[in-house]
Amino acid sequence: MKLSVLDVCPIPTGSTPGDALRNTLDLARHAERLGFHRYWLAEHHSMPGIASSAPSIMIGQVAAVTERLRVGSGGVMLPNHAPLVVAEQFGTLDALYPGRIDLGLGRAPGTDQVTAHALRRSATQLSEDDFPQQLAQLRAFFDDGYPADHPYAAITAVPGLGATVAVWLLGSSTYSAQLAGLLGLPYAHAHHFASGSTDAAVAAYRASFRPGVLDEPYLVVTASVVAADDDERARWIAAPMALAMARLRAGNPGTFPTPEEAAANPLSPSQRASLGGMTASAVVGGPETVGAGLRALGESTGADELMVSTMVHSHADRLRSYEIVAARLGAQQVGAAVPA
Repeated sequence: MKLSVLDVCPIPTGSTPGDALRNTLDLARHAERLGFHRYWLAEHHSMPGIASSAPSIMIGQVAAVTERLRVGSGGVMLPNHAPLVVAEQFGTLDALYPGRIDLGLGRAPGTDQVTAHALRRSATQLSEDDFPQQLAQLRAFFDDGYPADHPYAAITAVPGLGATVAVWLLGSSTYSAQLAGLLGLPYAHAHHFASGSTDAAVAAYRASFRPGVLDEPYLVVTASVVAADDDERARWIAAPMALAMARLRAGNPGTFPTPEEAAANPLSPSQRASLGGMTASAVVGGPETVGAGLRALGESTGADELMVSTMVHSHADRLRSYEIVAARLGAQQVGAAVPA
């Protein structure tokens, strides 16, 4: 089973966004040495504990410090961006790092509605319903797919036209899963925060799949994972995840807390209930526990690839977690072209 990394560039308490971004570059080099297949950067905005607001910039930085990893977005939230701009940005990345760039696309804003308005500059663009049209426009800029009578037929994305960027759809429900299937695109499901819809989305993707870019479905499932040398240590360093999410849900986000801070601020039953499956689906434990949990997830979903997201306060603990995952599941040769 292929293993990959999803990074949101967490900003631990006591550090800066610059520290978080430099940690990302260190983790990417580490992941490549361990044999992970691809490295994706998320898009989030107006969150004091997350530095991944500009994935296209960080993709270039990660690609520059690695040699074989596929590097991409997990994802670019397309409603926040003009399709032509995305085509030019990722065309530029492909020109610099040919055959290594993935463009994962989502239809959610990745932030609150006020911030989404600031990003998009127009309240009329806040709907997610025009995502298929935006996707079609973006792909047309890559493929020169506008008919001669279309107003955009005179536009050439440079760089962009003819780029070998691999387009993915990302989702947390059946909507993008079905769309990916109908278009014959690879699909990545956000099990790490939407585990309740995983089975339905996976089934919808396979049922709706028609040959297109791919001849057969290709499924990535993301998982929140914290691995340590034993179960007790893993639970200790994983505890801040729930506190960070509870604060976010309450409208009081901050930097990523320490285990000591989590221990001093236990969640109430109502706080835990509000998190739902966002924490229950996390795979947390020592090597045997994590290995068994990830194998079970891979078997239950039939995933072609598992993408691991690890959120802990200590960068050293995060590096160690990925080491354990790679050792237990046997990360394969990086950079393989499945899918291209």
